[in-house]
Amino acid sequence: MSHLDPYGGADARDWDRPDRPTALPWPDPDVEPGPWGRGRYVGDRPAQEGRNGRGPTSWDQPPHGRNGVHDLDHGDAPTAQIAPVRVGAGRDHDEAPTTQLTPVRDHDDAPTTQLAAVPSEDAGPGTAEPDGPDAPGRRHRGRRRAGAGRPATQPGASRAGRNLPAAISVGVGLGAAVLLPLFLYTPAFLLVLAAAFGVGIWEMSRAVRRGGAEVPLVPLVAGGVLTVTLAWFAGLDALLLGLLVTVAGTLVWRLGDGTANLRRDMTAATLISVYVPFLGGFAALLASSPGDGALRVLVTLVAVVLSDTGGYAAGANFGKRPMAPTISPKKSWEGFAGSVGAAALGSAVLLWLLFDVAPWWGAVFGMAVSGAAVLGDLAESMIKRDLGVKDMSNLLPGHGGLMDRLDSVLFAVPTAYLLLVVFVPAVN
Repeated sequence: MSHLDPYGGADARDWDRPDRPTALPWPDPDVEPGPWGRGRYVGDRPAQEGRNGRGPTSWDQPPHGRNGVHDLDHGDAPTAQIAPVRVGAGRDHDEAPTTQLTPVRDHDDAPTTQLAAVPSEDAGPGTAEPDGPDAPGRRHRGRRRAGAGRPATQPGASRAGRNLPAAISVGVGLGAAVLLPLFLYTPAFLLVLAAAFGVGIWEMSRAVRRGGAEVPLVPLVAGGVLTVTLAWFAGLDALLLGLLVTVAGTLVWRLGDGTANLRRDMTAATLISVYVPFLGGFAALLASSPGDGALRVLVTLVAVVLSDTGGYAAGANFGKRPMAPTISPKKSWEGFAGSVGAAALGSAVLLWLLFDVAPWWGAVFGMAVSGAAVLGDLAESMIKRDLGVKDMSNLLPGHGGLMDRLDSVLFAVPTAYLLLVVFVPAVN
């Protein structure tokens, strides 16, 4: 059975048929293009002028639309089930399907008029503004609003990203907690060291746990306190012994949980043991030096503080060339020069006054301690970047964690200990 031919009976098709218009494939020959301004094509009756101004047309000469397509009535086309897209030409906008959308009103009727207008900065003293601290649209003193190309200012934030008032207050408190026991009752300084390194071990254990390592906290803290105590009473050899005992005790404790991920956990535990109690134990060696232990600790801490302050001031005002952009983007070579210069100048004066050391040797001491402090800061920045943390903790406002303040000190105290042994021999 042959299929129905939509073009008619036995007429020729394709290239064999004569030149005449082809009947439409649908049965209804009456076409009414619609009510928006086009003509009617019914049989052989003439139609109105087409949309593009091509003159009268008839059924024997079908009109063409914008893209060369027959201008037919959408209601009679096979695609009538699809909602037509009307452009609104020749038709009132109120009857268009887009009238369900809420029109954009004038600014006076806009919904945003409930927001209080921002007073102009150029407004004179006679400009009326709402009274009261909570009045809408009123600015808070000392702040500015964010706008195009003008970010909002944060209270107390410095160019280095710190809350400077809080950082200064916490720094003064930490200095008092260190220096008062050191000069009033030196053995109490051992308790300060033990507490500080215990908190540092806790922060490091917490940080490496975020990286996937599980380190036993109890043997690490106990071994750290033992290491510092042995260094205080028995010297450098006991410091090395305390490190070995800490690592061995941590290994035995960790084996109680099985051997799964043992290498990863013990690597992290060994890093913590060396980084916090072993390097910090040199502070105990400095303080336990007979006769002038407190002064040795003092000149070391002053050199570190001068290095930090000088680097901050120079970097914030003159820093342009980054020192280690992949590790610490805020550090610059100008800031490093400020750190070394401030520490060298201050140490030259301080060692000459306290230990009668020639100023140039004091300057060498300051430069070495400053370089070690900067390396310590970069080392912790690299560790934090590898672990994906910004601060070791939020224990100290304006500083982050305690380890964020001890990072430079931990590298500075071994350097200071070795140089002071050479420059200022201990008095037995």
